[in-house]
Amino acid sequence: MIEVSLPNVKFEEKEESVRLIWRETLYADFDRKELQRILMRKYRVKPELIVRDGRLFVDTDYPGIEKYLAIYIQNNLGALLRSRYTNRKVLYIHEGMDVPLLGYNAFGLIDRGTNLIQVRGISGCNLSCVFCSVDEGPYSRTRKLDYVVDIDYLMKWFDDIARMNGKGLEAHLDGQGEPLLYPFRVELVQALRGHPNVSVISMQSNGTLLTDKLVEELAEAGLDRVNLSIHSLDPEKAKMLMGRKDYDLEHVLDIAEALVNAGIDVLLAPVIIFGVNDDEAEAFIEFARKIGAGKRWPALGFQNYVPYKFGRNPVIAKVVPFNEFYAWLRALEEKTGMRPLILKPSHFGMEKREFIPLAFKPGEVVRAEVVLPGRMEGEMLAKARNRLIEVINTSAEVGDRINVRIVRTRHGIYTGTEV
Repeated sequence: MIEVSLPNVKFEEKEESVRLIWRETLYADFDRKELQRILMRKYRVKPELIVRDGRLFVDTDYPGIEKYLAIYIQNNLGALLRSRYTNRKVLYIHEGMDVPLLGYNAFGLIDRGTNLIQVRGISGCNLSCVFCSVDEGPYSRTRKLDYVVDIDYLMKWFDDIARMNGKGLEAHLDGQGEPLLYPFRVELVQALRGHPNVSVISMQSNGTLLTDKLVEELAEAGLDRVNLSIHSLDPEKAKMLMGRKDYDLEHVLDIAEALVNAGIDVLLAPVIIFGVNDDEAEAFIEFARKIGAGKRWPALGFQNYVPYKFGRNPVIAKVVPFNEFYAWLRALEEKTGMRPLILKPSHFGMEKREFIPLAFKPGEVVRAEVVLPGRMEGEMLAKARNRLIEVINTSAEVGDRINVRIVRTRHGIYTGTEV
C-alpha cells in the first residue's frame, strides 16, 4: 500500500469520489472510477483507493504510481476547485493568465486616492447576512462564481502600486465577503509585513473562521488590527442577522478577546439597523471596553444600514438618513463617554495620495479582450490597457474581442457595456 502525499492537502471519502481539501478553504472532487481508469491505462492495474485519517492510499506496491497520481491530481486541481463555504466554482488567477489586478471590485487591489490600499485575494463568504450589500454567502441568489488570486501574483501587483503610492501605507485585507477564506491568509500578512512601504496591516472579518491557533499565527505574521463584524450580542438575533442558524456568537466574542490578548487591535463594526439592533449600542460599547478594544485606533465603527441595488434589502430594515445617524452617534458619545464614534480618516492615519491615473474616461469606447466570466448572469471581465473592465449585459465569451463603452470609472473600478 502506497500513500499519495501532497502539500497542504487532506482527503475525505465521498460516495463516488475522493475529495481533496486544499489549505482548509478549497476543495476538489476527483471521480474514483476516473482515477482508477488513468492508473489502468498507465500501469495496467486497478487498485483500490483508500481514504484514512485525511490521507490517501493506493492499494498496490507498483513503483512510481503515487508520484504519477500526485502529478495527475495537481494538473487537474485548478479545473475542479470549489469553495468549501459557498460551494461555488473557483477560478484560480495566477501570473500565467495575465489578468490585471486593477479595475474590478471582487478581487485584486483598489486604490481610492489615500495611503490605504484594499487587498482582495478572494471572493465569497461563509455567512449570508440579511443586509449584505453584495448578496454574498452560501445562500446568494446572484453570485455564480468565486475567485482566488495566487499570492505571488497579488504581491507583484501590490508592489507596483506601493512604489507609486510611497511610504506609510496601510494594507487592508477585505473583499466582497470574508477575507479569511483566502488560502494564503497568513502568508499574505507575512509578505505585506515585509514590504518596506507598509506601516499598517488591517483586516475586515466576521471572526467565525478564527481559532486561537490562527490568531497566534496572524499576530506573529504582523497583523495590526481586525475590524470585527459583530451585529448583535443576542445569540438568536445574531443568527438571524448573519443568516446562519449555526452562527456561534460566543465563539466570536471569545475570539475578539483572544485577538486583543495576542496584541492585535480590535475595532467592533456593527451595522446598525434601526428598530432591530440600535438598542444594543451601549452593550457594544461596554463589550469593547471589557476586552480592551481600541488601543491604537477607535474601538467602534458603527455603520448605518444602506440598501444597495444588488444587495439584500430585508423588509425589517428601516433606512435612516445620515444626518439622523450622526446625531444618534453624538448622543451616544455624550451618554457613554466613548469617543470617537463619528469616525474620520485621521483617526486611522489616513491621508490623501495621488490616484493611480485612470486608464479610461467615461463614455470612451475601447477594444477589449474578454478574459474571465463575471460573478453574475450577463457579466464578463475584459482587459484593456492593463486594466480589468466589468462588462455588463453581455453575451460575449472568453476569448472574444469586443468594443466596450466605459460607463463608470469611480476609484479606478471600471464598468462598461458592449457596443
